[in-house]
Amino acid sequence: MVRSKARVPSSAAPTTVLAQANGLSSKTAALRPSSLHFPLLVLSSLALSSVLYTIAARYSDGELGGVSRRLTEWWEVAGLVGWKAVELGIGWWSNYDGIDLASLTLLSHLPPLYLLTSFYQVRPITAVISLAIDILATYVPFRLLRPLLPAHKAATTRARVPNRSIITDLPVRVVTTLLAAAIYSVTVFASYRTWLPVHLVTHFDGLRDISAAHSPVLPWLFASFLPVGYAAHEFLFTPFTGSSSDPKDRVVPAFNPVTATLGETLRYNLWGYSRRSKFIITRTLTLMAVTGLHTWLHTFITLDGAESAGAVGWSSVWVLAVAVTGFAFGWVGDV
Repeated sequence: MVRSKARVPSSAAPTTVLAQANGLSSKTAALRPSSLHFPLLVLSSLALSSVLYTIAARYSDGELGGVSRRLTEWWEVAGLVGWKAVELGIGWWSNYDGIDLASLTLLSHLPPLYLLTSFYQVRPITAVISLAIDILATYVPFRLLRPLLPAHKAATTRARVPNRSIITDLPVRVVTTLLAAAIYSVTVFASYRTWLPVHLVTHFDGLRDISAAHSPVLPWLFASFLPVGYAAHEFLFTPFTGSSSDPKDRVVPAFNPVTATLGETLRYNLWGYSRRSKFIITRTLTLMAVTGLHTWLHTFITLDGAESAGAVGWSSVWVLAVAVTGFAFGWVGDV
């Protein structure tokens, strides 16, 4: 006699699978409907961030508050909270995992803090604590609600991952980390040696020390950007290398520039790439947008004496570094 297996209702299946992937029971998952995941993510992230910043304020001597602008308008506070929800939404609806979002947070939240440590005499340890809080407040809720992507656990799982040997290769990890760190350090160094000092003095009122812009040390910049290089590797290179190709990419689409319409021509030239190329382009553009917007918001709105033009100029340095890094990783990944 053959026993029939109990069937799980289709509406509960996705929640059950997600719970098992995170080590949770199906009963717990049933109490947490998928429609509540994102609101729960936002609320838990904001709550964790608030608790950690409250604890850290006891040991930071009010350094960040001393250079911050008082937010007296409701729209200023709502804008910052709303932007936090947008950052989480980008990660959630783009199917990122905890490592993706932690790396995105480090790369996009560093520029305003780097400005404070370089020119406002905020101690590096204070900036590191602030950055660590932002990373934890995004990684922990994401890790609890969503499992890691196969590319980020290729070294610890037997699941099939494209280019596993490259992803898990230590020399490749080291070289790509050093490459990204070098791109960031050279971009900042070149900006310091050319236009940035005058831009800072013109558009930032209340700078306490401008010497870092006049006497940059490239080896020191390179060493300080090693964590940035690793985060760029995890956000850009690892998922790109672990992405699968599309068999349709081998078929060259028919395109006649004589008879093609303007829309067809633009689509062919701007987006006629393979699936893997589109993947790295999309991630690079996302990182550029999030870095630029976050740096502008947390420079112009929260930093006392900062002008909008000054915030745009400062953010452009980091957006350029992201663009060059994404291009370099795309080229290396296709070699």
